[in-house]
Amino acid sequence: MALDADEDGEAVDQKEFRGMIGSLLYLTATRPDIQFAASPRTSHRQAVKRIFRYLKFTPELGLWYSSSSSLSLRGL
Repeated sequence: MALDADEDGEAVDQKEFRGMIGSLLYLTATRPDIQFAASPRTSHRQAVKRIFRYLKFTPELGLWYSSSSSLSLRGL
């Protein structure tokens, strides 16, 4: 399946989508049976490279916390 911008596609709920991605990240870290189940193809590698390229050119969009900060992060 080729990945593209799909600007004509229907928008999905961002919170639900992020939750799905988070679940996949958790599963690939905790389930060795599915961690290596896929056989990545060129289109998958290209999609990952596109994500890395985006991240490389948008470093100012990240959250940065100084090690000397007194900031305390807590989950609800």
